[in-house]
Amino acid sequence: MDNEKQYFFDNPKNIQRILYALYACCGLLVVLDFVIHRHVYHSWENLPIFYPIYGFVGCVILVLIAKWMRTFLMRPEDYYDEVEAPESLTRSDSASDSDNANVNQVNSTHKGDHNVDA
Repeated sequence: MDNEKQYFFDNPKNIQRILYALYACCGLLVVLDFVIHRHVYHSWENLPIFYPIYGFVGCVILVLIAKWMRTFLMRPEDYYDEVEAPESLTRSDSASDSDNANVNQVNSTHKGDHNVDA
């Protein structure tokens, strides 16, 4: 297994370099916030590092709303599993093709269920 191709993110040094580049970009943007003149509409936009704080608070609120929405949007783990057919609708060895078509039609009454074999 020595012949496996090594990808860019397999090397921990590359990940560390990307993190350092990200930190450098963030630091540069904070420094530029003090240097570049902004045309603001509201007085609170003149505060130092207003936009990073605004973005951080926005992300925290977004995560909290997502956690709250998870309580009523989450589905059970087997939500998309196939539904078991009742025993009265299962195929018997002596069933004819028309009986099989009826069973398939009854089994495919669920929304989004497409039986391409029938």
